[in-house]
Amino acid sequence: MKGRPFSDLGLPAAQLANLESLGYLDMTPIQSEAIPPALEGKDLIAQARTGSGKTAAFGIPLLQAIDVGEPVVQALVICPTRELTIQVSGEIRRLAKYPGNVKVVSLYGGQPTGLQKSALRSGPHIVVGTPGRIKDHISRENLSLAGIRMAVLDEADRMLEMGFLPDVEDILAMSPAGRRTLLFSATFPDNILSLSARFQRDPVRVEVGARSAHADIEQKLLACPEGGKADAAARVLSRLRPQSALFFCNTRAAAAELSAHLQSLGHSVAALHGDLEQRDRERILMRFRHGSCRVLAATDVAARGLDIEDLSAVINYEAPRDPETYIHRIGRTGRAGKTGYAATLFTPSEKRRIDDLRQALGMDIPIEAVGALGALGAIAGEGRDGSGGTLKSDWVTLSIAAGRKEKIRAGDILGSLTGEGGIAGEAVGKIDVTDYEAYVSVERKSAQRAFSRLDGGKIKGRKYKVRIL
Repeated sequence: MKGRPFSDLGLPAAQLANLESLGYLDMTPIQSEAIPPALEGKDLIAQARTGSGKTAAFGIPLLQAIDVGEPVVQALVICPTRELTIQVSGEIRRLAKYPGNVKVVSLYGGQPTGLQKSALRSGPHIVVGTPGRIKDHISRENLSLAGIRMAVLDEADRMLEMGFLPDVEDILAMSPAGRRTLLFSATFPDNILSLSARFQRDPVRVEVGARSAHADIEQKLLACPEGGKADAAARVLSRLRPQSALFFCNTRAAAAELSAHLQSLGHSVAALHGDLEQRDRERILMRFRHGSCRVLAATDVAARGLDIEDLSAVINYEAPRDPETYIHRIGRTGRAGKTGYAATLFTPSEKRRIDDLRQALGMDIPIEAVGALGALGAIAGEGRDGSGGTLKSDWVTLSIAAGRKEKIRAGDILGSLTGEGGIAGEAVGKIDVTDYEAYVSVERKSAQRAFSRLDGGKIKGRKYKVRIL
């Protein structure tokens, strides 16, 4: 069933044209419910899961609220992690092609504060950042909140779970009392409602994407023997054959061990956890987005902000500790009208936790023995490549030590490869350009040629360091 068209919002024709060029034709439920009251200037407390279109739900009203002619920070978006900050910043920049000339600055850890200080001095209109780094720049007097007209809390429940409540409260307390506040959260625990009561004025409450919204995800509980989870994980992959799969682990050690086991079997896999350097985490995420890594073993904190359009399967290698975490995890598959698959592995010693989880969720999720699995679900058969049951990738991701700050664009990289480089256009996959680094995926058979072309040639008249990830 189609949603309401964006043209119902009464937006300028140029903005509607930009939305259409980005693929925004009909509103998702959260957009349909949240955007109208936000455009009317009301505060908002909205329940929406990952992949529901919430960035546009607050991004469109946010852009309507700022004055491009006034070079001060007028809007603030607070996110729990670096990865989500990068994702939200990128989407707001795309939406901001109308009205144009909108400056967006991202603030997060792992990036030099000096570079961020310079960016803040350039007169941005919108700041997107993590609570700690935002507070740091405020304390250094690099960032003033005096001109804030709108504050957005994205994934507010996760921010509070991660211990950011004091920082969030301090930031909101330092911003003008007359600002508008939009709060987005997958769940509404008591501390979220308390935060809303303190910092919002008569907010409109929107509940979209609650637990019943996971009807488009095939969910299973898979029983496996004690000590047999790693083998069970491999069996799920060999039977499901997904194009991409995300395993959730409760500890860094489990993520590393699972990744090593699956890699030893020939799968294209990487581990994502908090022991990694920020740049390494970003590169792993980029490989996963590009399809040059098809399986990811991750902890919850490390995977915050992970946004994959066509993530085929989410597998809980270890049962989540609470129902809210379960909802966050499985919400990464079955997005944008597509079907998804979510499985949870458990051993006999974990059966009580599974029973408690089913009761708390109020869902009768079917239980099946992992050893009895046949071809799985609606997406069985995806990714078949004749590789004997392992998930391998036909793509390789290259990184280029230059980004938006050097005025590099995706078209510049594509031109370097397909022009004088002589590489066929269909051999070039996704291209992502961040502030200081760019990434391009190419077919494995063309990887060395692409590397030689980019490393030995020039992009926009300059040579940059290139590496194969």
